[in-house]
Formats: sequence, structure tokens, C-alpha cells
Amino acid sequence: MNPTTENKKLSSEKSLKAMKSFSEKYAKNTNTYFCVDPSVTAVVIEGLAKHKDELGAPLCPCRHYEDKEAEVKATYWNCPCVPMRERKECHCMLFLTPDNDFAGEEQTITQEVLEATRATM
Repeated sequence: MNPTTENKKLSSEKSLKAMKSFSEKYAKNTNTYFCVDPSVTAVVIEGLAKHKDELGAPLCPCRHYEDKEAEVKATYWNCPCVPMRERKECHCMLFLTPDNDFAGEEQTITQEVLEATRATM
């Protein structure tokens, strides 16, 4: 059975692929790295993809919002959020500067890691 069709809480394959591609390109373009724990990266990418499906934009999945639709319109927390763009500060630990203790050495994530993490969600 496909976990995507079983569990409506997961993102679509299309959005997941788009957010994976975006995340990899953005990391390379900003000289940032994914978390040393690939499951953190996978969960954040899944959250971005889910928000893209539900809200039409990749709203930061690591924050609480009273009104997600209003936050999307404000664009401040749409990934990459303003703190990331201005100061390279990623609350989600998706894009980490090389000096961050949690930064790994990867700017890519395999589809297998994404799928394995999704299977546990």
C-alpha cells in the first residue's frame, strides 16, 4: 500500500518532489547544509510540501500559526522565510550554515530517505 494514499496528512508526490528540488537548490545557492540527522530534513521537506498542497505556499512547518492563510498572504514565514533570507537563520534546521553544530555535509537528500521518513509519519 502507498502511504500517500492511505494517509491524507502526507503531501502529494508532486509537492514533495518540488520541495525536495527547491531545498537542494537553495542549500547549494546559499552555501548552507542540511541537518546532520537526515530525518530532520525529511520531516521539514514533508511539512513544506504539505503546506504547499493545503495552502498554496510552503509555509514554515515548524511554527504555530493562529491563521495559516493570513500568514501565507503576509509571506514572512513562507520558505525561505525572511530570517533565512536576511540572516541565514533557519528555525526548522533545514538550511544550516557550516559553523552550526547541527550542520551536516549534505546539500541533497535521497528519495529513499524521504520515503522512509514518510512511512513513519
